[in-house]
Amino acid sequence: MTLKAPEGAAEPIGDATRTRAPQRKLVWWAFKRHRLALVSAWFLAAMLIVIALCEFVAPFDNRHRDSEYTTAPPQVLKLWDTDGPDGFRFGLHVDGYTSEQDPRSLRITYEPDPADRVDVGLFVKGEEYELFGLIPMDRHLIGPKDMEDPMYLLGTTTDGQDLLSQLVYATRVSASVGIIGVMLAFALGIVLGAISGYFGGWVDNGVQRIIELIMAVPSIPLWLGLAAALPAQMGPVARYFIITTILALVAWTGLAREVRGRFLAMRSEEFVTSALLDGSSHARVMFRHMLPSFSSHIIAALSLSIPSMILAETALSWLGMGLRSPAVSWGVQLQDASKWSVLSGAPWLLIPGVAVVLVVLAFNFVGDGLRDAADPYKH
Repeated sequence: MTLKAPEGAAEPIGDATRTRAPQRKLVWWAFKRHRLALVSAWFLAAMLIVIALCEFVAPFDNRHRDSEYTTAPPQVLKLWDTDGPDGFRFGLHVDGYTSEQDPRSLRITYEPDPADRVDVGLFVKGEEYELFGLIPMDRHLIGPKDMEDPMYLLGTTTDGQDLLSQLVYATRVSASVGIIGVMLAFALGIVLGAISGYFGGWVDNGVQRIIELIMAVPSIPLWLGLAAALPAQMGPVARYFIITTILALVAWTGLAREVRGRFLAMRSEEFVTSALLDGSSHARVMFRHMLPSFSSHIIAALSLSIPSMILAETALSWLGMGLRSPAVSWGVQLQDASKWSVLSGAPWLLIPGVAVVLVVLAFNFVGDGLRDAADPYKH
């Protein structure tokens, strides 16, 4: 009997090949058959590249402001031009803006002006920055060839900031808060859950009472209370790390209970007894022998926990209790979108909300794919 090979495999996977394959290959072959999870994984990989190279990817610095173009609409990136005074011209460009002010409301509206061509280039020279905080550079992936020209592909904010640049920087902050927060929460959950389930007795009772105390407090009021306790004059970097720590201290309890249950079930297994008789320490038995036996479940749970952490940070920042300007996050960006008077004339300010939805869905799809692929009863 020969099974159909997953797409991308070099040869069909027969029974013999599948029998000899290590678990990681079985998981990868099963994961590739989950098309939605695979596409989501590529999407998240692209997001990680944007996070690492956000100064290069963003057309402008996150402090860039253009007071002449506040709440300007998005521009359409064009490859050729037939409406200009010179006839047909090939090359990346956008149409400039023409503005008009309402005499009653004093509100300025912008319309595209085909006669005002703004040339756009790749790897153009722009504002200076330090890549990875070490390498001085002034090249950007995309931007106007003349730094003084307006090029706002996703429009501008109420402060005249480029929404695309702000979105790129916000992706780094919000996604890293979710990822780092989940890593801290998982470290706490795995260590405390393993100790509780492995030793039992009064150690187990003490850890479980702490978990029950934390879980008895509603999450949102607890987040709000802890965030409100932070000094208003605290800098954005310090607030970033404090918010990340707060989210991690609240989110570790569920995983700790799952790990405890697994350890309680496995501590009487023969391989645990054999490791102890062989002279292994308790720490080695827990983290070298017992924990790897359900590492696939932990990886799947990790990818499913990141979206909730991202949503928590976004909600706190949107309510004004989390990160604050000049820090840039999806929640901070969505504060402008909470005003109907602004949103009715500038619906593109909701784009950060769309980014939140896409990233959360991608993490959920990847988590579902990993959970199904790592299910030992399917192999």
